Amino acid sequence: MSDISVILTSYLSVISSRVLKQNNDYPTQEIRFNAPMISIDQVHRFTVFYGTFIDCPELGQLRIRYNTCVGVPLRGEQKGSIQFVKESSDPVADAINYDSTLLNNEVNLVSSGSGFFFPGFVDTHIHASQYPNAGIFGNSTLLKWLETYTFPLEASLHDLETANVVYETVVRRTLSNGTTTAAYYATIDPKSTKLMARICSSRNQRALIGKVCMDQNSPGFYVESTDSCLRGCQEVVDYLQNELNDSKVAPILTPRFAPSCSRDLMTQLAAMAAKDDLHIQTHLSESISEVEWVKSLFPECETYTQVYDRFKLITEKTVLAHCIHLTDAEAKLIKSRKAGISHCPISNSSLTSGECRVRWLLDQGLKVGLGTDVSGGFTCSVLATARHAHLVSRHLAMKEQDPELREHLKLSVPELLYLSTMGGADALNMGDQIGSFDVGKQFDAQLIGLESSGSNVDVFTWQRPGAKASKTSPPLLTNEDLIAKWFFNGDDRNVTGVWVDGMLSHST
Repeated sequence: MSDISVILTSYLSVISSRVLKQNNDYPTQEIRFNAPMISIDQVHRFTVFYGTFIDCPELGQLRIRYNTCVGVPLRGEQKGSIQFVKESSDPVADAINYDSTLLNNEVNLVSSGSGFFFPGFVDTHIHASQYPNAGIFGNSTLLKWLETYTFPLEASLHDLETANVVYETVVRRTLSNGTTTAAYYATIDPKSTKLMARICSSRNQRALIGKVCMDQNSPGFYVESTDSCLRGCQEVVDYLQNELNDSKVAPILTPRFAPSCSRDLMTQLAAMAAKDDLHIQTHLSESISEVEWVKSLFPECETYTQVYDRFKLITEKTVLAHCIHLTDAEAKLIKSRKAGISHCPISNSSLTSGECRVRWLLDQGLKVGLGTDVSGGFTCSVLATARHAHLVSRHLAMKEQDPELREHLKLSVPELLYLSTMGGADALNMGDQIGSFDVGKQFDAQLIGLESSGSNVDVFTWQRPGAKASKTSPPLLTNEDLIAKWFFNGDDRNVTGVWVDGMLSHST
């Protein structure tokens, strides 16, 4: 065991470490990196992530596993996927048992130390092109905000130098906040959209990349013909599938919302999606004025949801952002099509669009994840979005008179962490690939340190794991309590490492 290379010491700078004694007497290190990223493939064939793993495989379930080994190959057909999860075992023996051809210096050991591994966040709805406007709303509601702030900014990203600065920044920012998968809206420009895809690939972030589609009811400076839109979409799809050739970065067809898309465009986008089995993303029922506008534009349809369904845009690979003002019939239709919903509570509050009834959606068995909806939302942090979703659920609860229903409407911390990870994966129809630490899934994870440098989470001596109670000490905390402290007080300073497909994407 003493021969094993530990945690990239051959080329990454270890700025703090301390040897911890675990229950199985295997020495591990707590580390932080501050060196430029280098491909781990140059040195290692296999990584064993070791320590405490926390995930939420089911709604409301908080699964905590200690002294656990998770094995991930870094090459070959199984590259990046979890091959074993073993509790109270020996990391080195686990790796050799999995592959007897491994040499000691080909095994990389990464320990959680005093922190814990948590699945990477899944952002089911984010406008990468709008990031410079994050926090800028004026006093607007949705449609006025689009005209005043959003469309002019998106149009400016036709300039690739501007787009490069914006997209590099937003990908770095989302990764630093623990987001390993994001469903991105780019702009109507295919070249700018392809640039976004290249950046996600180079930064090692899993992403769905969408060229925005708008051929009607849009500003003269930011609109396209139906034919040019379809050609641009096919250009992006072909590039991602045949040239970029990164399995982590996939196309997603993106009709902006029904008012901006003609019947012909929606019909042909649906045919394209069916032909190539593509993901689809759009907006649905975000504000009352939007819903009324859609009714006037599509009088042949009874509801907003029926518009998309009429043109065959609601599939099991569709994610619908917002869904605030749905009728019972619309919710049933979405469920029948097995589509996902992206709950965007910060945006909905900031633009006074409404309060999404998330418990009502979950009770009906709908797939729900969280979306930051930058720049309608003012932050790229899924954790901050989850906190806001917690508050929105309580505002809905406060309007109810029945005590039992009031309690039922409240979303718990474990439920919101589920929506941030596994729920988001399911909403994107990717639940079999990501979202939890289970064999066969890709290793997309963040390492959380509650006491990392500059942390906003204050953990007192008697609150640390293993602290012993005394007659005079304050009450001890459970691990669930510590997770709640992170949920309500944590931010990017607690994210000390991020891995996608088992590869390091971000470190502090």
